[in-house]
Amino acid sequence: MKSVKGPAIFLAQFVNDEPPFNDIVAICKWAKSLGYKGVQIPTWEPRLIDLEKVANSKTYAEEYKGRIEATGVQITELSTHLQGQLVAVHPAYDVMFDNFAPEEVHGKPKERQKWAANQLKFAAKASANLGLDAHASFSGALMWHTVYPWPQRPAGLVDDGFAELARLWKPILNEFDEHGVDVCYELHPGEDLHDGVTYERFLEATGNHRRARILYDPSHFLLQQMDYLAFIDIYKDYIEAFHVKDAEFNPTGRSGVYGGYQGWVDRPGRFRSIGDGQIDFQSIFTKLSQYGIDCWAVLEWECCIKHPEQGAEEGAQIIDDLIIRVTDKAFDDFAGAGSDESLNRRILGIDR
Repeated sequence: MKSVKGPAIFLAQFVNDEPPFNDIVAICKWAKSLGYKGVQIPTWEPRLIDLEKVANSKTYAEEYKGRIEATGVQITELSTHLQGQLVAVHPAYDVMFDNFAPEEVHGKPKERQKWAANQLKFAAKASANLGLDAHASFSGALMWHTVYPWPQRPAGLVDDGFAELARLWKPILNEFDEHGVDVCYELHPGEDLHDGVTYERFLEATGNHRRARILYDPSHFLLQQMDYLAFIDIYKDYIEAFHVKDAEFNPTGRSGVYGGYQGWVDRPGRFRSIGDGQIDFQSIFTKLSQYGIDCWAVLEWECCIKHPEQGAEEGAQIIDDLIIRVTDKAFDDFAGAGSDESLNRRILGIDR
């Protein structure tokens, strides 16, 4: 068994133009002051990182890492959630997703996709230069508009969709493989990889690529009404990153899983600050520790009610309390009789 590492915090939801949230050193000092030991860095955020520079200069990467570690925290993973989303985009979403990319590729889907793929390849090099072996991202989606189909999906559409998704991702996964870094896909509604079945289909389509792994976020599974604890049992060998995010699902006679196009506050299923929702984190941390999954426990704040700074302040202590120092002893060791093969054979009735 191994202990989960942490607490850590994903910085994406906290960045803004006001100090200390507009500078990597300042925001890391803020995180440290709250009790965090690690930070997950959004690579699309120029106020926090120059991804290309970290990728192309080992010297700069070491200096960048050193400035962060001097604040008392360390980098857990880099994130390319926004760029990963753009690796695969159905035309229905082109306009909305253009904002995830530079203005010069807006309205140019092929150029945008090429930009996104290059960003992921930079992230592979940057992660290696920073001494990281796991990376957080999204898969993008070609099939999401068919998730609840009417009319029915044509035969073979899903197979073709996963084949194309794998075609787009395999060169990226190969780049990560070259640098010894795993891509941990956050399984998330809106992505073609949103549950265990879709992850398995993608894995098969990539030829079981060894770098295609999982970022475990139970909030997305609760809102899909999945068994998020059994998920750990099934996919324990693939989980290498962890977002600690709470959620609640309170269906009514008027609305359920799909939410009726309502805002987050009014949906039956909504994200909450850790400790304010329905997720059994104690059991999650127990299972992760039992299976020796020693990934970082990274707080992701997305609560529709509580202020992010309050969520961050409370979250550090909650995660710290949840982390289990795993035992190296059995509770009944005191009654053990040591190792004696002849005694064992007598107890088993052998050689009488």
